[in-house]
Amino acid sequence: MENFWSLFKWGLNGTYIAVEPYHIDRYWDEQVFRYNKRATKENPLSDADRFALAVSQIVGKRLTYAELTGTVGEMAF
Repeated sequence: MENFWSLFKWGLNGTYIAVEPYHIDRYWDEQVFRYNKRATKENPLSDADRFALAVSQIVGKRLTYAELTGTVGEMAF
């Protein structure tokens, strides 16, 4: 757990410019995916394999701009 936590903090601080608290679950899910799908001797994955796996999991899912920015239900003027 300590290894994952340090990688999570490093990933947030080293990769993203600004982290919004209402998106922390998405950052967490991304890091969990990366950690669980990392290349090991038993499971040699390339970047292309990981990309194909990630793309195969988005079929049928939709993220709107309002959901992305946290403005769901607000009126646009």
